Amino acid sequence: MRIGMLTGGGDAPGLNPAIKGLVYRGSELGLQVIGLLDGWRSLVNPVPEVLPLDREMVRRWDRDGGTNLGSSRTNPFKQVGAQGEVHDRSQEVVDNIERLKLEALVVCGGEDTMGVGAKLAQRGIRIVGVPKTIDKDLAGTDYTLGFDTALRNVSEVIERSRTPAGSHGWVQIVEVMGRHAGHLALWSGVAGQAHLILIPEHPFRYERVFHLLRSRLGDSDLSRGPSLRPRYSVIVVAEGARAEDGEMVTIDDRHDAFGHVRLGGIGEVLARRIAAETPYEARAVILGHPQRGGPPSPIDRIMGMLFGARAAEAVAANEFGKMVSARGVAPACELSLVDISTVLGTINVVDVDRYYDKDRYHLKSIGM
Repeated sequence: MRIGMLTGGGDAPGLNPAIKGLVYRGSELGLQVIGLLDGWRSLVNPVPEVLPLDREMVRRWDRDGGTNLGSSRTNPFKQVGAQGEVHDRSQEVVDNIERLKLEALVVCGGEDTMGVGAKLAQRGIRIVGVPKTIDKDLAGTDYTLGFDTALRNVSEVIERSRTPAGSHGWVQIVEVMGRHAGHLALWSGVAGQAHLILIPEHPFRYERVFHLLRSRLGDSDLSRGPSLRPRYSVIVVAEGARAEDGEMVTIDDRHDAFGHVRLGGIGEVLARRIAAETPYEARAVILGHPQRGGPPSPIDRIMGMLFGARAAEAVAANEFGKMVSARGVAPACELSLVDISTVLGTINVVDVDRYYDKDRYHLKSIGM
């Protein structure tokens, strides 16, 4: 069976191991894997860019971060023309699949990539999905590729932020990714020993933040010498966090092909408010794309291989319109298949009642 594989949306560590897992297990099951370059963009091009994959080619790919097939945020159902007109080019995708003689597609991505896959599945394209997003916000699975590596990367930056903050007496704000789900902010904040953690699932109050800072630091300028109190504080804030009386902060008002605005800047807004309304000097840093950079962690390497292999088995068994799902603690988790439409219209967010202390803005039972 000749199948295509693509990686869509933001890159993430674990994608290359998933490609390797699909190719290796697929070779045992009689599958020929054709890599489609740059996600859905390849299939809306007049001449799709492809890369035939075999065991020898992908042998070392599990060591690489990102995706060696390339990625894009192309939405075949909403292509914007030069004059701003919107075109549905999904039929071109269907035509290219037929032209390439692909009998099925394995798509690795998050909510948007899976959403396109679900729509194509409704049109008869044989689809299997592999979940990927550092936000860990996909419904239908307890694990998504990239989360563990991003958690490691962000935790290290948060921990290292404590040194300059302590030396200079700052409130250091670290802004991390997380549009609607605060999994990355919450768990990296705990691992990095942050004082406060602000997540999208629970709007915060500036006055409460100021009170919690004063409770920790006192009312004086922190740069005035030694004290028995801590000299600094680190606050982790997800990019999608917002105040009770405000909205999500955006970089600009442009929207991508899936209707998303670019978030960013809540950390700087918070730093300005702290500097203006408390005695403390505040600095903000936006971690940006390096959060998902670098080689995959052992967990993402293992889970990528497992996800890819399970996707190959689903294709060989003609189980289409499905997404690979992990239940339990990775990597010793149970893999199964869920309907790919599971991801439409819902996301996996932090269970605030179970994990989040709404009064202390931190993990329950671990106030800092």
